[in-house]
Amino acid sequence: MPRPRTHDEALRVRLLDRAGELLSNEGAAALSLRRLAADAGTSTTAVYSLFGGKPALMRELYVEAFRRLGTHLRAVTPTGDPAEDLIQLGLAYRTSALADPHLYSIMFGAALPGFEPDESAAEQSRAALSPLLEVIETGVHTGIFTDPHNTMAVGCWGIVHGLVSLELCGSLPPDLDTTTAYEHSLRANVRGWSNR
Repeated sequence: MPRPRTHDEALRVRLLDRAGELLSNEGAAALSLRRLAADAGTSTTAVYSLFGGKPALMRELYVEAFRRLGTHLRAVTPTGDPAEDLIQLGLAYRTSALADPHLYSIMFGAALPGFEPDESAAEQSRAALSPLLEVIETGVHTGIFTDPHNTMAVGCWGIVHGLVSLELCGSLPPDLDTTTAYEHSLRANVRGWSNR
């Protein structure tokens, strides 16, 4: 009978989440494999068994962060209206960031000093954002959106990224209804790109 697997997917995810929390909250100096293992209630052997060392852990953390973002974006059901779909993708982007704030700086900040994604990891990160490009491309081809899709994609990403970053770091006014303001901003942005 095979031995039960002790270093399973649940432990891998727990280690990645804790690594993200340490990096996001305390900085790179706080992340040692010994501390990570202790915080996750396991051994350094488990960390090495699952990741092979700190560089591979960093890579997997980066890939996992984008995987979760991509999962949220791909969960948006197309409505047939690229303008509405674009708004829904923006809402999903925020949902993803609020669900895993410890991973947001992994994707877009300096939480992993010295880390450079290899080509495979970089490709996976780009793939996470492909729903945005697909919706914009559909809108451009059907005449709903006016500008070249690369310019529009950067502009739309800048809006959602900027608003979410301000929210996560606590820089928005405390009396602001963030959810409403965020959606209104998305709708105004999409109107600006629209031929309607």
